[in-house]
Amino acid sequence: MKGKARTILLAGLAFSTTGVGCRDAERTTPVGRPSGPTAAIGRPAPMQVGEQAPLTSIAALKTAPSTPTASECADGMTLVDGMYCPDVRLNCKKYLDPKGRYEYFRCADYAPSTCLSKERKHLHFCMDTREYTPAGESLPENHHSWRDGDRICRGMGKRMCLESEWNFACEGEEMRPYPYGFTRDATACNADRDDVVSPQGTLRDLRAPSGSYQRCVSPFGVADMSGNLEEFVTIDHSTPARPAMKGSYWQPGRNFCRAAQTAHDRYYNGTETGFRCCADTP
Repeated sequence: MKGKARTILLAGLAFSTTGVGCRDAERTTPVGRPSGPTAAIGRPAPMQVGEQAPLTSIAALKTAPSTPTASECADGMTLVDGMYCPDVRLNCKKYLDPKGRYEYFRCADYAPSTCLSKERKHLHFCMDTREYTPAGESLPENHHSWRDGDRICRGMGKRMCLESEWNFACEGEEMRPYPYGFTRDATACNADRDDVVSPQGTLRDLRAPSGSYQRCVSPFGVADMSGNLEEFVTIDHSTPARPAMKGSYWQPGRNFCRAAQTAHDRYYNGTETGFRCCADTP
C-alpha cells in the first residue's frame, strides 16, 4: 500500500489510537516497560514478576453462579454466564510495530491479565452468536448505526448489548485480550488486512460471512468479536444511552476485547459498522 491510500489508512489508525473517544490504552501495560513520565498520562506501572490479581480466584468465590442451561436462549443465541472483572489491566509482553508513532498500537503477545477490581460481577445473559445478518443473506449487514441496531433488536424482542456484556462474551473469565487467546493471530479472524483502502481512497467492503473464520470464537463460542464488522454497543449506565464501537473491523487495528471507539454518535454508520443483539434470560 502506498501513496494516497496509505496516507488515508494511517490517518484512520491515528484517529483510532489517539483521537478523542478512544478508551483502551490506559489499561494496557507493556510488561517490563520502565515506569516514569509515561505514568502521568494514564499508563499503570508494569506488572512485576509473580504479581497476582488482587482478588480471590474464581473457584474460591463465595457465591457461585447457578448452573447455566443453553435452552434459556433463543435459537441463534449463546448463553454467556460467569464472573466478570469490571476493571482489567492487560500486560503486553511484545508489540508488533516498530518504534515510532504506532509502537504501542498492536500487541503480539500478552502475559495473563490482571483483575484490578475488588470483586467480580456475575453476568448471565444471551447474545447473538453471530453478527446481525438478515434472513436469506450471507454477509452480516453493514451501514447500521446504534439507532438502527436498537430498533432492529427491539423489533425481535431483544436489546442492544451493554459494553460490559460484550467485553465478557469476548474475553471470558480468563480475561483474554483476544477472543481466541493471548497471542495475536492475523489469520484467526477477518482482521489485520492491509488492502483496506481502494485506489480512490475509499474504504473497501471486506466483510466475510459471520462464522466463516472458525477459529475466531470467544470462550463462550460467540463468533467474530475481533475484526469483521465493528459492532455498536451501549455504554453501561449512560443516560440517555450512548454508543461505543467494539471489535474494530478488517483493518490492522485495535481489535482486542477491551478496546472501544466512543467518538461517534448514535446516528453514525459506515461500511464497517454493524451490531449484534443481547437478551435477558427468562
